[in-house]
Amino acid sequence: MLGTVLLLLALAKPACPNPASAASRRAEALKRLLEVFGMEDPPPSPAHFKQPPQYMVDLFNTVANADGVTKNPGILEGNTVRSFLDKTHGEKMRFLFILSSVAKNEKILTAELHLFRLWPRATDGPKRHHFCQVSVYQVLEKSEPDAPGGKKLLAARLVSLQGSGWEVFAITQAVRDWTEDESSNQGLLVTVQGLGGSPLDPPPLQFASSRDHHESKKPMLVLFTDDGRRGASLPVASFPGGSRTPWLGSLRAALTGPRSTRSLDRLQPCQRHPLSVDFEEIGWSGWIISPRGYNAYHCKGSCPFPLGENMRPTNHATVQSIINALKLSEGVSSPCCVPDKLYSINLLYFDDDENVVLKQYDDMVAGSCGCH
Repeated sequence: MLGTVLLLLALAKPACPNPASAASRRAEALKRLLEVFGMEDPPPSPAHFKQPPQYMVDLFNTVANADGVTKNPGILEGNTVRSFLDKTHGEKMRFLFILSSVAKNEKILTAELHLFRLWPRATDGPKRHHFCQVSVYQVLEKSEPDAPGGKKLLAARLVSLQGSGWEVFAITQAVRDWTEDESSNQGLLVTVQGLGGSPLDPPPLQFASSRDHHESKKPMLVLFTDDGRRGASLPVASFPGGSRTPWLGSLRAALTGPRSTRSLDRLQPCQRHPLSVDFEEIGWSGWIISPRGYNAYHCKGSCPFPLGENMRPTNHATVQSIINALKLSEGVSSPCCVPDKLYSINLLYFDDDENVVLKQYDDMVAGSCGCH
């Protein structure tokens, strides 16, 4: 008798939560979130505070709002913009950019060399030059770039010696060569000559080098690429437990713990509700520059018969609702409340090599909800 009572008490006692299981589910949820962002592991936070290039910050602000949601679709060429700073730290007119972080599946669409043009140095004698020719070469021979055949002309233009500002040179084919054969990357050589091709000594034009100017004015290589990813949807059945909850809802449950299901939700009509994604709470604020988080929104509510226009039903959902209401066929459920418009978001972040990347991700924010 006593054994029976103890058995009944044991069966009636609520099961204790398993910390190991919760930790495992959190890890799996974060892993799935990384997959959505096209990563296997989160990039490490920079060892020291780094200021992102102003060009990349301005580009992010042009493309996205404060929450990272795309406000000007079509501005970006492709879905990724990568910036690389010069790695020579010495030679003022020769620049080297390490492109190891560019994935093999990324298609190089456009490559640009950004050089900040400075005011001319004060020189003795009258100023006889108002323009000079700036040429950018791909270095072919590491040891003797000035030897015949040691360099290849990529771009050249006349530049005013009055004032300062950014000069941008297209060098797409050279970068494509480097990504196909990493050993061919010997850097770029920039020369400044007079209009007749004569060398100017000292050069009346200089460019901000890595060593003696502010981070925002350093020579920079900018790549516009496309990794072929379109849409961020993943099969929900592959998530542990086979939950039919969207991946972001599963992540929220894993991070905040289980929540009671409210029957009242089923009585509310289908509509959009807030769903905050906080990168600091997830532990990603060290490498994500902007945004600090965003509102993904989620769709919740019932799709009762008859479906009104305010529920934005599809024709299929309307027919399904009628069949379900009239019980004309077994096993037919009512339509579901789901996103019917999705927006992309943009992330500005440091990659594994501490380069700054702007990446656009499709289908990340529920713009509106409807019965489908």
